[in-house]
Amino acid sequence: MPTEFWEYMMTSILLADENHLVRKGLKSIIEAGPGMHVVAEAWDGHSAVAQARQTLPDVALIDIVMPGMDGLQATRELLRLARPPRILVLTRVGGAEYVDGAIHAGAHGFVLKDSEPEELLTHIRRVADGASVLDPAVTAGLFDRYTRPEPQPGPVDAAARAAVSELPEREQEMLQLLCYGHSNAAIARRMDLTAAAVKGQLSRLMAHFAVTNRVQLARIAYHAGLDGGA
Repeated sequence: MPTEFWEYMMTSILLADENHLVRKGLKSIIEAGPGMHVVAEAWDGHSAVAQARQTLPDVALIDIVMPGMDGLQATRELLRLARPPRILVLTRVGGAEYVDGAIHAGAHGFVLKDSEPEELLTHIRRVADGASVLDPAVTAGLFDRYTRPEPQPGPVDAAARAAVSELPEREQEMLQLLCYGHSNAAIARRMDLTAAAVKGQLSRLMAHFAVTNRVQLARIAYHAGLDGGA
């Protein structure tokens, strides 16, 4: 098989982190894994966008804290490109406000830098394949934030509850299972559906709520109070 074919099949990666040593370490990890190649490196948001325009990466690994244009603004700018990459935020800061910021910016995944190398490669592969990923280390904090009782729910919660309550019962059940982190296959087993049917229904729900990924959809469900009985 010609070399050019294998190069075409590889997942191309853009690394954006202000620390040269971090980028060097990430590059070593990524290129040690099969089917991945780092095509560009950037040290801030502006250089990340410029490099993405030139190299057209499949996936961009973006740190949040960078000089000048930070990773969240860079994510927004990258997603406006004619051929936007999939975005995986890779950072040391795992606070809920940073996760919220990444989700609102349109990132397809949020992973902490202390992940094991093989876990990181798995996250990259999943994002490249069209999935959304959230580091297990920050999931517990999100569950606590979005499922704790609130005697006086704010307008966002009220609006989410109203919107979700209008859905058919089966769609609400699907959203509840999504809240608890079930995969499409697991949801399909519980609801006696095919995985393809679940994927299609979740895509329709994303369009209905005008969101772009599973994490954003789960966030709406959290606000709506779909937090019990799963």
